[in-house]
Amino acid sequence: MSASIPVPDIVISGTGLYTPQESISNEELVDSFNAYVNIYNTAHADKITVGELPALEPSSAEFVEKASGIKSRYVMNKDGILDPNRMVPHLPERPNEAHSIQCEMALVAAQEAMNQAGKTAQDIDAVIVAASNMQRAYPAMAVEIQDALGIKGYGFDMNVACSSATFGIQQARDAVTNGNANCVLMLNPEICSGHLNFCDRDSHFIFGDVCTAVIMERTETATSSEQYLIVDTRLQTIYSNNIRNNFGFLNRGDESGIGKTDKLFVQEGRKVFKEVCPAVATQISTQLEKLDIAPQQLKRMWLHQANLSMNQLISRRVLGRDATADEAPTILDEYANTSSAGSVIAFHKHRDDFRSGDLGVLCSFGAGYSIGSVVLKKV
Repeated sequence: MSASIPVPDIVISGTGLYTPQESISNEELVDSFNAYVNIYNTAHADKITVGELPALEPSSAEFVEKASGIKSRYVMNKDGILDPNRMVPHLPERPNEAHSIQCEMALVAAQEAMNQAGKTAQDIDAVIVAASNMQRAYPAMAVEIQDALGIKGYGFDMNVACSSATFGIQQARDAVTNGNANCVLMLNPEICSGHLNFCDRDSHFIFGDVCTAVIMERTETATSSEQYLIVDTRLQTIYSNNIRNNFGFLNRGDESGIGKTDKLFVQEGRKVFKEVCPAVATQISTQLEKLDIAPQQLKRMWLHQANLSMNQLISRRVLGRDATADEAPTILDEYANTSSAGSVIAFHKHRDDFRSGDLGVLCSFGAGYSIGSVVLKKV
C-alpha cells in the first residue's frame, strides 16, 4: 500500500481593507428618507386618501440603531443616495479600457494584504473574487484584478452572498492543498449600496460598501510576521427564499418585472433571525466539538456583521453566556452590513492582541441560506 500524502498546513499570511472616503450617518440617511416619504405621500395624496395606496411612514435614527446596531456606513457615492429625488448611488459607467470600480477597490485592499504577507505579484498564482454583487457577468472581476496586479496563473469569481468570503477561504485552501496554486489572493469587493432599496423603511439602512482581501499560502513559504493557521473549515447551505435578489440577465425576458422591488435586496427579517441564528450556533459548536476544542478556548469570534442582536445570540449559544466586546467584536456600528466582507473586517481590525496558540473562529452567514466557519490559530 502506498503511504498517505500528508496534508500541508495552510495559513492566512495577510489581510487588507479598502474603506470608501464617504460615510453616511443614521441621521443623514433618515433625513433623506423622510424627505422622500413626504414627496411620495404628497404626490399620491389622492390615492392615499381613498385607501388605494398606503401612506409611507417616516423613520428615525433611534429606530435604525435599535433595530440593527448600525450607526453609520461607508459608501462609494453619498450624494446620489441622499438625494430624495434619486435614492440611488451615482456610479457612472466606465470605458472598457479603464479599471472597473470593483477592481479599483480591490487593488487597494490587495496591496495592503500583499504588504502584510510580504508578497509580490510574482509570488501569487491565483485570484478569487468572492462577493455578493458583481457589476458584470464577464470577463470575471478576478481576471481583471489579476491582470491589473500583474499576477500570472488563474482567477475566477464566486458568489455565495454574505458567506462568499468564508467559502472563498475554503476554495483557496483547497487549491493550495491540492497543488493547483501556491499562494492565493481572495478578495471581497462589496458595493452593497447598488442593490439596496433606499426607499424601503425596513432595509434602507442595512448595507455599506467596502473591500477586503486575504492571502493564503503554505506555512513553508510564509514569511509574514503574523500568520494564522487554518485549522478547519465548514460550509453549509440550506435553501431559503427569505433573503433574495431577483435581478439578472433574464429580467429583460419579461418586461413586466423590470424595476420592481424584488430586483433589489429583499428579506423576511424575522424569519431570517429565527432560522439562521440557531443554525450558525449549531455549526460552530459542532465544529469545535469535532476538533476537541472547548468554546472557552476561543479567544475571539469574528462574526458576520449583519445585525448586532444576531451576533449576540449566536455568541451566547456557542459560549453558554454573553460574549464580551473583546470576544465578539463589532464593526457593524461604523461599517454597517458589508455582506461577505464583514467578518473579514472584524478579523483585520481585531487580532493585534493574539499570541501564538490563541484560537478564534471566523464565521459568516447569509442568503442561501449559507454558513461558513473557519477555525484559526495564531502561529
